[in-house]
Amino acid sequence: MDGDERIARIQLARTPGIGPLTYSKLISTYKSGVAALEALPDRIRATGHRAVKLYTRSQAQREIEQTERHGAKILLSSDPDYPTLLREMAPAPPIITVLGNTELTKSRCVAMVGARNASAAGMKLARTMAHDLGQAGIVVVSGLARGVDTAAHNGALESGTIAVIAGGIDNIYPAQNTELRHRIAETGLIISESAFGHEPRAKDFPRRNRLITGLSLGVVVVEAAQRSGSLISARCAADQGRDVMAVPGSPLDPRTRGSNGLIKSGATLVELADDVLEVISPYTHNQQPRLLESENLDDYDDDLEEFNTAESRTVILNALSPTPTSIADISIATKLPIRVCMTALVELELSGLARSLPGGMVQRSV
Repeated sequence: MDGDERIARIQLARTPGIGPLTYSKLISTYKSGVAALEALPDRIRATGHRAVKLYTRSQAQREIEQTERHGAKILLSSDPDYPTLLREMAPAPPIITVLGNTELTKSRCVAMVGARNASAAGMKLARTMAHDLGQAGIVVVSGLARGVDTAAHNGALESGTIAVIAGGIDNIYPAQNTELRHRIAETGLIISESAFGHEPRAKDFPRRNRLITGLSLGVVVVEAAQRSGSLISARCAADQGRDVMAVPGSPLDPRTRGSNGLIKSGATLVELADDVLEVISPYTHNQQPRLLESENLDDYDDDLEEFNTAESRTVILNALSPTPTSIADISIATKLPIRVCMTALVELELSGLARSLPGGMVQRSV
């Protein structure tokens, strides 16, 4: 891929309102980022709703320079060293930034998440389980947050761990994990979907959670309250076809009510690393359940005359809500084929009415 094409794809991926689904559709339709970028203004005008502020060439070049000075690099979903499991998400995140050893993504990975205000027992268990998984050749993925995330990363430092962060690759959050972040950058891998210099906001953390689970064969929830980000990660994992596991805890501790609830709902109860290994044993890094295994984003049929495009868009928009929903579930709810839903959702996203997320998830914007 030449420099102009690479810059064009970065521009496209970073332009507000261009989510993973629309990016994939544009590349599929126009066969290159340069051609897609040239066609984008007309495509947006055709929706009749809004103008988009394009991520400029100079912005893309500056991001590349800042990223490389930081010792990191930008990966597009078409790059050969882009993580395999992320590429197989439907659709994949168009762009990520990585700092460290990208070879770790070629190993079998397991996500470990839990409470920020974790108990001493929960922290010890997370650290021990992460260490034992690492010794068994499993790469532990987490979000560099306080509590369980910190314990999991520390436990797996020796064998290599992956930290997925919500801010830019240069962002250090929380400040108390500054030293841990530096150690992970030296021996493991840090991944971000955000642009260089981006300060994380609340809406960035669900996206980070989808990458954590998307990189992994399964997710282990150590401690989680009834309303917590860890439960969001568990739902993401289930939607992505990943295995959901949870460590049981005392019913008297509110920090374990969510994780205990996952077990009641069908998550696999795990207590030791061996339990986790037994769950993921059927899968290798490139053999795992997929949400839309039968669908290929390149296989669009734009000549589906039996469906009224405007009517389909209205039906799909009415089915959307601010809660992220899988394209498969939208297809079931609307009784429209997945490919029809995908095409309509691209137009809704360009109109500013919908937003696509990695892993085949979409939500209503307004």
